[in-house]
Amino acid sequence: MLSIDLRILDAHATRIDAELAADDAVWLETDARPVIGVHVTGRLSRAGTERYYFSGRIEGTTQNTCRRCLIDVEVPVADDVHVLFAETDGEESDESDVYLIDAHEHSLDLRPAIREQWLLVVPSLVVCREDCKGLCPTCGADLNLGACSCAPMQDPRWNVLRSLDESAR
Repeated sequence: MLSIDLRILDAHATRIDAELAADDAVWLETDARPVIGVHVTGRLSRAGTERYYFSGRIEGTTQNTCRRCLIDVEVPVADDVHVLFAETDGEESDESDVYLIDAHEHSLDLRPAIREQWLLVVPSLVVCREDCKGLCPTCGADLNLGACSCAPMQDPRWNVLRSLDESAR
């Protein structure tokens, strides 16, 4: 469960081992969502007056498109997460890297912070494999399946250098 009763943190820290589902309402339509969900593990504790600290790990898989050949690729995503939460009337309320919570709340919802941390580590550009040859720029054939019948493209800007090379021979 990713919603924690803050009153239990007065006595001791609590272990987190939960899943942020791919269809949870916290995700926006344009987000790079996980395929199944984000597994969240860690420890939430009080970090002084009006502050709480979460230290843990997020793991999951996202689906993206190879930037070279445009096939769908599943990409594993994992990262360590360290998040500070502070009550809105506290002295950290002006800091951009602190998640604010209402001073009158009795529970802390980790989902928005986990969502943001996930989005920060999901790669925006992926390749299906390092030696992906991509698509032919002329006919669009997948060059990973073999060469196409198009003539090799030559950039005319290199002709001057080619002529120098030929005259040197």
